[in-house]
Amino acid sequence: MHTRLLLFMICNLCIQPLFSQESVDVNFEKKYHQDSIKKWTRDLLEGMEGGHPGFYWYTPKERFDVIIDSTLQTVTDSLNTLDFYRKVKPLIAQIGCLHTNIVLPVAYEDAMAKTKTHIPVEIFIDENRRVFITKNHSENRSIPIKGELLSINGKPIGPIIETLVKAIPSDGYNQTEKILALNLRFPFWYQSIIEMTDTFTVKIVSENKAQEYKIKGITPEVFPSYEKFAAIHKEQLSFEIKDGVGILKIQTFAKSLIKSNGQNFKGFIKDAFKTLKEQGVENLIIDLRYNTGGTDSYAALLTSYFFDSEFRYWDRIEVTESIANDVSKGAAKIFYSKPEKKDSTYLWKGALLTKEFKYYKPQKPAKHHYKGNTYLLTNGFCMSSAADVIAILSDNKKAKVIGEESAGGYQGNTSGLMPQVIIGGGLIITVPLNKYINAVDPTKNIGRGTIPDYPVTISLEDWMSKEDVVKAFAFDLIKNNN
Repeated sequence: MHTRLLLFMICNLCIQPLFSQESVDVNFEKKYHQDSIKKWTRDLLEGMEGGHPGFYWYTPKERFDVIIDSTLQTVTDSLNTLDFYRKVKPLIAQIGCLHTNIVLPVAYEDAMAKTKTHIPVEIFIDENRRVFITKNHSENRSIPIKGELLSINGKPIGPIIETLVKAIPSDGYNQTEKILALNLRFPFWYQSIIEMTDTFTVKIVSENKAQEYKIKGITPEVFPSYEKFAAIHKEQLSFEIKDGVGILKIQTFAKSLIKSNGQNFKGFIKDAFKTLKEQGVENLIIDLRYNTGGTDSYAALLTSYFFDSEFRYWDRIEVTESIANDVSKGAAKIFYSKPEKKDSTYLWKGALLTKEFKYYKPQKPAKHHYKGNTYLLTNGFCMSSAADVIAILSDNKKAKVIGEESAGGYQGNTSGLMPQVIIGGGLIITVPLNKYINAVDPTKNIGRGTIPDYPVTISLEDWMSKEDVVKAFAFDLIKNNN
């Protein structure tokens, strides 16, 4: 309860007074005057600047100001909620923070979901940004699967993908998360960012012949949600020894998800590493693909199994001066330690009643720490605390990374306390207030995730057949090294 109280208080003290809390009217035609749109946008970004410690981490203020001004110059008429969202979404993505997001009101999204305005195809974007049809949910059964998509409603697919990529939030300059998000949820991103229409003309080339197909939009029930996709993996934690190789799958670090699955993270991990030690297993594969993060204590605990002496996990946690001042007074002092000013930086010292912020302190190794060879399987959905684990183990040369660049920043991320506020039009913005700096080489992978030691590219054929070429690569690497 104390965390929620502080979030409410910080939200009201630092950000919320800038915005009006208005009732959500699910009316696609309702518009807001252009002067209101511009004011809401500037107030939003000015308010975030005061509380968001990574606001200018990747985009300097001078550059950001130019982007804001050029965006607002395009607002020449009144806009409805969806059009306002389409203007401000890329601005929020420009911050370069996975945890900073703006979404449409829930009632608005629900209303959109009831319309037949989702393009009825699924796609795959290859390494050259070519787009291919992987599934056809339309009534037109002649659409060629594996055909290359060239345009939608007369618009070339290249600029469409570029527009969508600019609207999807990611840490730093990362691209793997953006592309994977489109491969999984293209119809949703197209509807919310490009256009909301019930008819589509798609141009597709197959067998060296280009042809246009007219298709009707559909409701989204046939498409898997992120939640449904994660639910495919019934066990959040799994462990086995196959052909003498340990395989540890960690689908999430989220305590609630693991607990709801009837599993205990600490006990499971302890038993797995105890088994590795007792059986003398020399090679371990840890699959962190699609692990979007979760509980920091679980992530730090897993990391401790690869060190035989004291180690660093986070280097520090930073907050803005505004947040530091607000935490240092009033009721907040009951729950949180006063941030410490060091030079021009304010360092977060965490909670007085919980241990949720303690991992900037030196960490102890686990009892059954692993001494063998470790291989981490990664992709563009390795985020937040999962990305922290990958960065720490890679930087300390405790593991080899195989697959794609992780989505979460190598140097760290902004997250922790994340209040939500409502702005004009009912849009909901999430603002992280803590900047976590990983204990890694500060000159390496700036603005990027962890770059794999062994990059593995997923092809169209791999994607459609669900062939696990990343895990196969890991087994081949182990075999060749023995």
